[in-house]
Amino acid sequence: QVQLVESGGGLVQAGGSLRLSCAASGRTFSSYAMGWFRQAPGKEREFVAAISWSGGSTYYADSVKGRFTISRDNAKNTVYLQMNSLKPEDTAVYYCAAVQAYSGSYYSLSYEYDYWGQGTQVTVSS
Repeated sequence: QVQLVESGGGLVQAGGSLRLSCAASGRTFSSYAMGWFRQAPGKEREFVAAISWSGGSTYYADSVKGRFTISRDNAKNTVYLQMNSLKPEDTAVYYCAAVQAYSGSYYSLSYEYDYWGQGTQVTVSS
C-alpha cells in the first residue's frame, strides 16, 4: 500500500510558475513508477507527465511539453512537477499516481495506476 499526498497548488497569474510535490509513504517508493494527471471542471482526467522508478525515463503530454518537468527524489520519497509558463487552460485539480514497476517503464493511462493522491488545485488567472 502506498499513500500519496500532493501539495504546492495555488493561484498564479498566466506566465507564472508553480512546483507541485507528491510525498509517498508506505512501501518502497523507488520501486514505483509515478505520474501526474489533471482534471478540469466538466472534463475527464487527463495525463500530464510520467517518470520511471529510477527517474531515467520521462514522458509528457504534448500540451505541457517544454513547459513542465517531472522529477523525483527517491531518498525523500517525493515526486515533483515543475510547471512554468502557466496558461489559464492549465487550471485543474492535479493528482499524482503510483504503480509498482519492475522495469524502466513509465505509464500514461490512468487505469494503469494503482494508487492516487487526493489532488491539489491549480488555478491560473489570465
